[in-house]
Amino acid sequence: MKALVAVKRVVDANVKVRIKSDNSGVDLTNVKMSINPFCEIAVEEAVRLKEKGVVSEIVVVSVGAKEAQEQLRSSMALGADRAILVETNDEIGALEVAKVLKGIVAEEKPELVLLGKQAIDDDSNQVGQMLSALMGSGQATFASQINIEGDKAQVTREIDGGLQTIELSLPAVITSDLRLNEPRYVKLPDIMKARKKQLDVKSPADYGVATGTKLKTIKVENPPERKAGVQVSSVDELVEKLKNEAKVI
Repeated sequence: MKALVAVKRVVDANVKVRIKSDNSGVDLTNVKMSINPFCEIAVEEAVRLKEKGVVSEIVVVSVGAKEAQEQLRSSMALGADRAILVETNDEIGALEVAKVLKGIVAEEKPELVLLGKQAIDDDSNQVGQMLSALMGSGQATFASQINIEGDKAQVTREIDGGLQTIELSLPAVITSDLRLNEPRYVKLPDIMKARKKQLDVKSPADYGVATGTKLKTIKVENPPERKAGVQVSSVDELVEKLKNEAKVI
């Protein structure tokens, strides 16, 4: 069974982002970049399935700038076998990314497609669902557990108020949630081996996709600072403040 895993290059989760002075976006100058955490979880799950003998080959793919090769190499250090970078410096939307991935799916013919449930930069949570629709396959989002037997996948999903377990026929698209697993620490020998693994560079045009997006960012700004709390001396005072100041009751 072949698994295809999509990964995205984003600002490292431990970095406090800075807004550009003109509020047009996030300042990426000299900022540490990493694999999107949810994408890293998807790669780890594919590697664990390979270790169980369920998956025979793992292909990681990213759509973006040339620098995304770094994140693809990191994914191969985790255990992926080879990588594909669909290189573009143009802005590209979620639908266009999904179309590129559909082209790669048609080319690679994986039985399992894994993605992070969302990227921490835009939090759009769209690509997995769009890809499933374009492929005409089943989908399971927000996965916290995956079990594969034969041509079926049982996926436990995190939903409001509990857990839902569904069964999918393969090929299928699954997006990973935070509690699916904890990615392993990459060792230096694995990083060295990853440098020798195959990494193909292609373009969106190779899959008949034009770059660009119909979405336009109007303004990016920091959230308002939270006001300091106050202490109350009685229940009556608390109720009075909730009613007359906060106006929530």
